[in-house]
Amino acid sequence: MLNVTYEKAYAKVNFGLNVFSERGDGFHNIESIFQTVDLYDELMVSEIADNRCVVECDTFKLPEKNTLTNSYEAFCQVSMVKVPGVKVVLKKMIPSGGGLGGGSADAAALVRALQKICGIKLSASQLNQIAEKTGSDVFFFMNCDDEGKGCALVSGRGEVVKRIVPRTDLFLLLIFPELSSSTKEAYALVDEYLMKKDKVKGLGLLELEDIYRSDVKTWNLVNTFTPALSKKYKEIDAALMDLKKVGSEYVEMTGSGSTVFGVYTLEQQAISSYNLLAEFWNCKIARVV
Repeated sequence: MLNVTYEKAYAKVNFGLNVFSERGDGFHNIESIFQTVDLYDELMVSEIADNRCVVECDTFKLPEKNTLTNSYEAFCQVSMVKVPGVKVVLKKMIPSGGGLGGGSADAAALVRALQKICGIKLSASQLNQIAEKTGSDVFFFMNCDDEGKGCALVSGRGEVVKRIVPRTDLFLLLIFPELSSSTKEAYALVDEYLMKKDKVKGLGLLELEDIYRSDVKTWNLVNTFTPALSKKYKEIDAALMDLKKVGSEYVEMTGSGSTVFGVYTLEQQAISSYNLLAEFWNCKIARVV
């Protein structure tokens, strides 16, 4: 029997996400802190005779071309070694279209598995080349540790990643509204929102980190996507309000939505809030890792 490699693909949240007006190349510059949490997908990767990447998912049928096949093809191009065909059995726990970076985390997890299968260690430059071919959030996940965990200041379109020492004392109550926000739609809404507002002024990455290190109750970090999406999707606004009502120390949406979260420094407080909201929302407690 061929060897099987297992990898966990950890979700991320954004603590603050400043989105600036569209650049000339169609991308947007951002400023954000990305941090992984202990919600993850599982990948089982095994070698096959075919010279390709075959993906099976337990919850829905993926298109033939997807983030995993793209990362496999990019790995083959960048690694400069003979790469066997692989079958990926993907167990999805991270909601799709939730702003948690699930597809990007999966792509980076497959690259970790392929390195083990091929017995190689790619350089940071090679990993970033794969991310360039795969997706903007993939840059962050390529810069996480060997388990796929990490925290970083992220800027540019997502390709400028500065790893920082993560906080480990935060508990999150994640709410998953029953809707899916596509990245394309979210950016269209935020572009429309930005046209009506004064030019967005970023805090700067050093100030972002200073706030991240401070008392959570004093955080003034914002996500540019939140007002644009909560105006269209009342479920997002309602989830944010409910998290505030139950005493979350900080409340925001992650990424381009639709997942919203409340932050707690005491696990018992997160559990108490979960018990109050679980009857009304699909929600889960997670811890930063």
